[in-house]
Amino acid sequence: MAKREQLDADVVVIGAGVVGLAVARTLAMSGQEVIVLEAGDRFGEGISSRNSEVIHAGLYYPESSLKATLCVQGRQMLYQYCEHYKVRCRQTGKWIIACHQGQQSALERVRNQAEKNGVALGHADGQRIAKALPGVRATAALYSPLTGIIDSHGLMLSLLGELESHGGALVCRAPVETAASNGTRHLLKVGGANPCEITAQRVVNSAGLAAVPLASAWEGYPRTHCPTLHFARGNYFSYSGRHPFNTLVYPVPEPGGLGVHLTLDLAGQARFGPDVEWIDHPDYTVDPARRNAFASAIRNWWPDLDPTRLQAAYAGVRPKLLGPEGGFCDFDIQDQSVHGVPGLIQLFGIESPGLTASLAIADYVAARLE
Repeated sequence: MAKREQLDADVVVIGAGVVGLAVARTLAMSGQEVIVLEAGDRFGEGISSRNSEVIHAGLYYPESSLKATLCVQGRQMLYQYCEHYKVRCRQTGKWIIACHQGQQSALERVRNQAEKNGVALGHADGQRIAKALPGVRATAALYSPLTGIIDSHGLMLSLLGELESHGGALVCRAPVETAASNGTRHLLKVGGANPCEITAQRVVNSAGLAAVPLASAWEGYPRTHCPTLHFARGNYFSYSGRHPFNTLVYPVPEPGGLGVHLTLDLAGQARFGPDVEWIDHPDYTVDPARRNAFASAIRNWWPDLDPTRLQAAYAGVRPKLLGPEGGFCDFDIQDQSVHGVPGLIQLFGIESPGLTASLAIADYVAARLE
């Protein structure tokens, strides 16, 4: 067997999703030599390309949690980034609706939590809802003016361009087979068409669904800090033809997610999802038979839905750190102060609002690598 090429780098980022690219860009802009290793054929093919493409305001997460703090910071940074770098986005706003009186308390909890997070929401009764959302059945609602949608591929393409303009590099089809940390050095054995070994001073594991499996076999990283990973598939159905919506519509949150909600793409097409389906292994298959369950859930708040216009679109898989029993689970961003390994950052459970928080996560990681 031929000897693998030996390479050295200041920083290696594992995973070229939106968070990995944002982290790599920020580190490259600080003057560090950065290599991004991506197992797939292209950047952003995993979690980053299979979500709602929503810029979240930061309503739901407990105050002082990383999700709350980094979502609010990231949302502000993301709108500014899009304006400066001409990435397509639109501040559509979002309605969170209570379909019946029994959901009033849940709606009030959302408003209270948003206030604690510093996010102002408008409140509406049935009459105002009827005017703003014709055909929607709701007894009360909250309005989030700061919520929006974004071209996630365009964002990642921009981040990659910034990374490369500051001397960084993306290498695709480069899966990390083994990783070992010893003192202040990290050795990564990389497979693919051009196998090599890379020695780096700092490593960021931003491998998404593969982050926990990679860390569980990481030599020199204490296994006791490696969380248990659960997979939650979120299915999406598109809605063909015209519809009456120009803003996002969310029911009150449900265990494991935010309920089957309506989002829009930048062309104005409506799509519904995601639901929550617990699975044993990542699988992106959408069962068309789930259309009936989608239609039933949507008709709770939009009685005029035509179920024949619902079409299976795509699915995403979320890296959950808590299983079906639910409950809140924060981003798990581990640095030396947590696991004791210098120059190593482990990013676990980076699901929603990871896209919104990506630029803030990048700053957070960079500060902990200094």
